[in-house]
Amino acid sequence: MQILTDRLLIRPIEAADWPAVRDIWAALAPLPMAQYDKPFDTRPESVQPRIARWAEYTALGTAHMFFAVCLHDAVIGYISCNQRDDGHEIGYSFHPAYHGKGYAKEALSALLSHLQARGFTRFSAGTALNNTPSVRLLTALGFQLVGTEQVSFYKDAQGRDIVFEGGIYELVLE
Repeated sequence: MQILTDRLLIRPIEAADWPAVRDIWAALAPLPMAQYDKPFDTRPESVQPRIARWAEYTALGTAHMFFAVCLHDAVIGYISCNQRDDGHEIGYSFHPAYHGKGYAKEALSALLSHLQARGFTRFSAGTALNNTPSVRLLTALGFQLVGTEQVSFYKDAQGRDIVFEGGIYELVLE
């Protein structure tokens, strides 16, 4: 399966994509918005088998799907789509060099249309309410805020959780 847009190729992730995913994670880690996501281990011995598992899961069916987003021959981001009780949860990450150029919206819009054509109609996504670009993206795609939750991925110097308000978004396609 491959999806072509005006500028992008969206395809199932491959084990060989691990260096690009590692580069995305490493580039995102120092940014202020990184506090709103789980920290990723960027050591090759951690990333390589993880991305190989993502490729295996994607090949097995629709419970866990991972897609590489490519501009020309470069992987600039990825999208995950994991089955939940009554739909699929969407996640995404793009290299910061490609932020603000519409690539995430273009890729997610095309993938959601493709999945809708395959019969998938219910999607959810989570993001920090302070992550304005992600909130704008989800809203532009038609997701609606249906709830909030307190989330923590990091601790402060005293070992206390650093808590932020996460938004729970849903999209139902007909």
